[in-house]
Amino acid sequence: MSFGPDILVSGRRQIVALSIFLVIQTLGTVFYVGDVIADLREAPASAHFIFEAIVTAALVLGVILGTFALRRTIELLRSQEQALAVARGALSEVIEGQFDAWALTPAERDVGLLALKGLDVAEIAELRGAAQGTVRAQLTRIYSKAGVSGRAQFAAIFVEDLLGGGLKAA
Repeated sequence: MSFGPDILVSGRRQIVALSIFLVIQTLGTVFYVGDVIADLREAPASAHFIFEAIVTAALVLGVILGTFALRRTIELLRSQEQALAVARGALSEVIEGQFDAWALTPAERDVGLLALKGLDVAEIAELRGAAQGTVRAQLTRIYSKAGVSGRAQFAAIFVEDLLGGGLKAA
């Protein structure tokens, strides 16, 4: 299951939508409960009273079930946020461990991390205040130490670690 930022935003939107729905439903329920209590004094055995009492009971049940659904959605979002934080931390540890194993210099670590984030040579050079040729040379040394021929293979090393050994053949 994917726990990326999109699913967290979607989860937050769902919480807001459920909360608004629950507030509106609660207001309707309060109105109907008051109406049923008022009708109870006037005509407790009428068809109108019985219908309103059933609708009010359904609304009360809906508020209760809506509250449980909202609570479950909030708990799910929290667990997804925790899983994302763990995954981010785990990826960071994997990257640092691999950079240690390759004995990357501090400059190579910075360039390697920026490359993994998807920045191109010009962007990395600008961020680091270095010449593009310097960044290309650092990337070449990083790829050599990693035993890969380019950025895609370099990134694939870390993706494979996250996938736990890769995909199973069908």
